[in-house]
This record gives sequence, C-alpha cells and structure tokens, in this order.
Amino acid sequence: MKVTGNTVLITGGATGIGLALARALLERGNEVIICGRRADRLSAARSASPGLRIRVADVSDRASRADLVAWVRDAFPRTNVLVNNAGIQHLIDFRGGPSELAKVDEEIATNLAAPIHLTSMMLPLLASQPAAAIVNVSSGLGFAPLAGMPVYCATKAALHSLTMSLRHQLRETHVKVFEIIPPTVASELGAGHRPSEVNSSAMPAETAAAGIVEALEGDVLEVALGDAEKLRSKRDALFAVMNQS
Repeated sequence: MKVTGNTVLITGGATGIGLALARALLERGNEVIICGRRADRLSAARSASPGLRIRVADVSDRASRADLVAWVRDAFPRTNVLVNNAGIQHLIDFRGGPSELAKVDEEIATNLAAPIHLTSMMLPLLASQPAAAIVNVSSGLGFAPLAGMPVYCATKAALHSLTMSLRHQLRETHVKVFEIIPPTVASELGAGHRPSEVNSSAMPAETAAAGIVEALEGDVLEVALGDAEKLRSKRDALFAVMNQS
C-alpha cells in the first residue's frame, strides 16, 4: 500500500511505538491523528511534531471509544488507516485470588475489546475510501507467553487470531488487514517490571516503526520484528525456557 497521502488514526500514540510510527508517517506526508488517555503526553508529542492531530480518549471505555470514532468521522472523513496500538501490561498471579481481577479487566478492555470495537465502528468509514488498512499491533508474547503476564499474553494471542479472521472476512474488499508482531520495545509498556538486561536489549521504538512502515509499503500482511520472529517460529521450546520456575 502507499505510505503517503493517508489519514491515519493511531491509538496509544503519545508514547512508544505509537508515537514513533506517528512521526514516521507524518514525515512521509500523511495526516496523522494520535489518541491517548493523558493530555500532557499528547500535548508534548504535538509540541515536538506540530503536524500531529491529537485527541484525549480512553479506548478501554465504551463511551470514550464512541466519542473518538464520532469525532474522527466528522473531523477527518478521509481517514483510511486504523492502527490498533494501545496496550496495557500487568503482572498477574492468579494465586492472589479476585484482587487481581481489576487488572484483568483493564487489560482485556484495552488490548482486545478496544481493537474489536474500534474496528467494527471504523470499518464503514474505512471501506468507503479507495484504499484502506487496519493495522493490529500484537506481540511476540502472543506466541510464547510469559506466565507472569498471562492475561496480556492471552489478549495478544487473541488479537493474532482475530486478525487472521478479519483478514479472511475482508479478503474481497480493498481494506487490507496487517498484523505487526514486535519484540520487547523500549517504551513505558511493562518497563517497570522487566529485568534490566531485557530493557537494555529492547528494540528502539523508531526501529519498530521503520519495520511497520516497510511492512505496509511491501504489503507484508503479517510481520514479526526482530526477536519476535524467534518467538513465533519456536514457540513451544521457548515457552519451556521462559517459564522454568
């Protein structure tokens, strides 16, 4: 697909992969809209890249999602690319009992329900454009999960499955469905509970963004970036290695 001249909505676009991708696409002559929960982070992103359009939205909240989509339809009727990037990652131990359920609900709402709802609500607008794309950002951990983050990994595995089904359903339309499978990326996501050696070896967000742009331009509908390819190809053996305790 063309990576210029699009109107792109990126969820979770104020930091990490989302912001790096927004900047990369902005530099290529696209109109780029980013949304996130924190107004200060969005404002900082726009100050650094004045061409960005920003919108405060919590995609885990049903009403906030609906408001976001209504605003995009009215203000940016040529929107033809949706990037489902927003994500939350928690350590969850089911031995802790129901005290963990609030974190479970937050992860499911952000990582899985939001892409489902946003895709469903945005699809009529996307389908009305001459060319369009849905880009789902999953994770290598959807293929070889870390047992300490069971719900995060499960939501990303579900997003992988969802993307395959959505791609099949839309195969006779001009809406392309991409899945981006990143490795650990240098961002706020999970940084506080990752070992320091993992953080130090994380892929820069700009490198991940460059890989996404390359996949879009080459019509590579499913791409695993960096070490995520190992997780996808060796999932069973790696699960045993990653969860020895």
